[in-house]
Amino acid sequence: MGRLDAQPLSGKSKPRVAVIGSGAFGGWTALHLLTLGAQVELIDSWGPGNPRSSSGGETRVIRAIYGPDRIYVEMVKRAYELWEKIIAASGEPLYTETGALWLHRKDDAYVRSSVAILRELGFPVDKLSIAEAKDRYPQIDFRGVHSVWLERRAGALSARQACGVVRDAFQKSGGSYRQARIAPGAIAGGAMTELRLDDGTRIEADAYVFACGPWLGKLFPEVIGDRIRPTRQEVYYFGTPAGSQRYLPSHLPIWIDFGERIFYGIPDVHGRGFKISDDTRGEPIDPTSANRAPTAEGIARARHLIAERFPELANAPLVAAEVCQYENSPDGHLIIDRHPGASNVWLAGGGSGHGFKLSPAVGEMTAQMVLSGKEVPRLFRLDRLHDEAHRKTQFESK
Repeated sequence: MGRLDAQPLSGKSKPRVAVIGSGAFGGWTALHLLTLGAQVELIDSWGPGNPRSSSGGETRVIRAIYGPDRIYVEMVKRAYELWEKIIAASGEPLYTETGALWLHRKDDAYVRSSVAILRELGFPVDKLSIAEAKDRYPQIDFRGVHSVWLERRAGALSARQACGVVRDAFQKSGGSYRQARIAPGAIAGGAMTELRLDDGTRIEADAYVFACGPWLGKLFPEVIGDRIRPTRQEVYYFGTPAGSQRYLPSHLPIWIDFGERIFYGIPDVHGRGFKISDDTRGEPIDPTSANRAPTAEGIARARHLIAERFPELANAPLVAAEVCQYENSPDGHLIIDRHPGASNVWLAGGGSGHGFKLSPAVGEMTAQMVLSGKEVPRLFRLDRLHDEAHRKTQFESK
């Protein structure tokens, strides 16, 4: 399918835009569109940060180490500016500074390739000797760790709460929000004509932005389809010793352990407990109907890692758990682009487990694309996935 030219809306006095999905990407996109002068309606089936969404749950990591991918570090820098702005305006403590400790059992080339970019953009990062790391963090057992890096500007964002704060800011600024289930309307003459709601009503707009996370593939099977694959990801919270401060943000940073599987954890930010999750992509999940109970196998893997790396917590009780999902693109990069067959439809998704932190910058980028026709980086465009699929088919046929 050929790529249609965009239809910039900046010439309209008050362009009407419908944003479907009030999670991290959709909420921030709606807020930016409103700020730039559009008339915006935000629609979600279950509400911002709901348990079925990829933006739900207690916390998300924000960090800037992205290997050699400078564009992501730049987006993290911009995201920090926008997070700080909405935190100041709302008065809500959505961010807790912890730092991020990167533990590599083998090669640390991923971190090393990012150091020059980080320092240029103002993100301090230090390499610690194993002896220094042991002295700073006695609650961690560093056996088997080859190298340790400390990313000083990193922390935890309050995920579900942040989605609600963004939605509230959007409404206070004059945006319209409703909870409803929609279906995309027909595409005719290279444009979408309307949205259809379950109650039989229609919504007409000049442009439509679909930021529906794991549901994007079902809404647009021909354009997205399995290019976004939701996977089941389990998150656990273990109880810490009574009265102990060793697992609070002031004493323990966010940590990422690169072994056969990648585990990460967040200190006891909200009194919820010591958070740990396996970053390995899980089994496919239906985000609408899936049972959200944790599995015995997942809990056992988490306990094994805890016993190895945090021996004091080896027998800690499981006090809470969450089951969410990643909405993975084939290469792990974001999808921010217009529909190839409808010049007034834009798609934003493919967070792939790392997109939440970037959401203020993603929303800004998407809003600028919708209103002015500004191109997004090639890395985020849909045609890079079609080109990759074509190259793979050619290779497999040889």
